[in-house]
Amino acid sequence: MATKTERHERIDRITVKITYSVAAVVLLLLLVYGAFTLVKMYRYEETNDAQVEEYINPILSRTTGFVQEIKFRDHQKVQKGDTLLVIDKNETLMQLQEAEATLSSAKASLLVLESNTVTTTSSASVSEASIAGAKAKLWQQEQEYNRYKKLLAEEAVTPQHFEAIKTSFDIAKAEYKAVQNSYKTAKGKINDADSQLAVAKATVQQREAIVASIKLNLTYAVITAPADGIMGDKTLQVGQLIQKGQTLGFIVDQDQGKWIVANFKETQIANMKEGQEVEINVDAYSNETFHGKIQSLAPATGSRFSLLPPDNATGNFVKIIQRFPVRILLTDAVAKTKNLRAGMNAEVLVPKL
Repeated sequence: MATKTERHERIDRITVKITYSVAAVVLLLLLVYGAFTLVKMYRYEETNDAQVEEYINPILSRTTGFVQEIKFRDHQKVQKGDTLLVIDKNETLMQLQEAEATLSSAKASLLVLESNTVTTTSSASVSEASIAGAKAKLWQQEQEYNRYKKLLAEEAVTPQHFEAIKTSFDIAKAEYKAVQNSYKTAKGKINDADSQLAVAKATVQQREAIVASIKLNLTYAVITAPADGIMGDKTLQVGQLIQKGQTLGFIVDQDQGKWIVANFKETQIANMKEGQEVEINVDAYSNETFHGKIQSLAPATGSRFSLLPPDNATGNFVKIIQRFPVRILLTDAVAKTKNLRAGMNAEVLVPKL
């Protein structure tokens, strides 16, 4: 029968064997993992500083008014042209009525001025016709005056008769001058009427533009989806006053596709080029591999596009490895990438050339 000491020794030997076996398995796993990592590092440039991107478009108000209806909910899928929001039109309709009344008044004034212009033109024509008659009468009186002047010199007429002829001649000259002045006045009135008519026409055009602008604002009272997509959070309430240019929400545009932006270190991009195939692993779908190709490499580091780009000449310099954004186009079928969402973290592997 085994003693207590022998049993303890046997247990110790078993424990040592198990420990050695576990250590050997762990060492083997570490060697395999290390070899896999070395091969991966040798074959690929890799970064986990990458995210899924989509166009997120703001929806802006193009008019001012109170919210009458909200026809979307949080994260709702919408189609291009779907009604999202309706703004109360009552105030705009009143403005339209006032503008149309003003336009009617301007058109009526234009008609009056056109009628006055016709009348003034007719009056000028009459004055112009009178000039010819007055001129002919003046010529006749002048001839009469010259004849009687010779007769007076020969004492063939009395001075009283000659004075009557001279008076008629003076009257004819005065009438001719009066008709000329009347014609000039009529021409001036025509010019004034034409100027007033031009102003009236410009006023009508201005009023028409105001009416057209108000009608256009009425169409802006119904806000529709600019593209197929998914709405973001709803932050509006019925009855809320919104201003022209105010952001009413955001829509994730699904018409323009999805892509990956991977930020590679500057030491990794030397051999990268546009069109190069890449592999993508998204954290949310760890069991699935996506494929893409490099669409473009940024012309400058990400820090250069920041609000305050670095200036190493302004202080102590500390060398920091910079990163370049690389845009990667997903080449998988839409059905495979439809569940990807903007902002998801991803890991990108680019085969070395």
